[in-house]
Amino acid sequence: MTKLLALVAATFFAASSFAATPTETTTPATAAAKTEMKAEAKADSKSAKATATAEKKKAKAQAKAAKKAAASQKTADKAAASATADNKINAADATKTKAVVAADAKLQKAEVKADAKKEEAKK
Repeated sequence: MTKLLALVAATFFAASSFAATPTETTTPATAAAKTEMKAEAKADSKSAKATATAEKKKAKAQAKAAKKAAASQKTADKAAASATADNKINAADATKTKAVVAADAKLQKAEVKADAKKEEAKK
C-alpha cells in the first residue's frame, strides 16, 4: 500500500513539474493584451450605447414626422371637404339663380300675353 501511495505521489509530482507555468505570473505582453481587450470592450460598449441612442432618436423623429404628416393630411382632407362643400353650394346657387331667371322670364312672357289679350279684348 505504501508503494502504491509513493507511486501516486511521484506521478502527481512529475505531472506538476511538467505543467505549464501558472497564469498568475503575467508577462508584460499578457498585461498589454489584457489592457487592450479591456479598451476594446469599453469601446464596443460605448459604440453600442451610441448606436442605441441614435436609433432611439431616429425612431422618435420618425414618429414625430408621422404625426405631423397625419395632421397635415387631416388638414388637407378638411380643406378638400370644405372646397367640395363650397362647390356644391355654388352649384346650388347657380341652379337657383337659373330657376329664378327662368321663372321671371315666364312671368314676363305671361304678363305680355295677358296684356296682349287685354288689348285685343278692348278692340
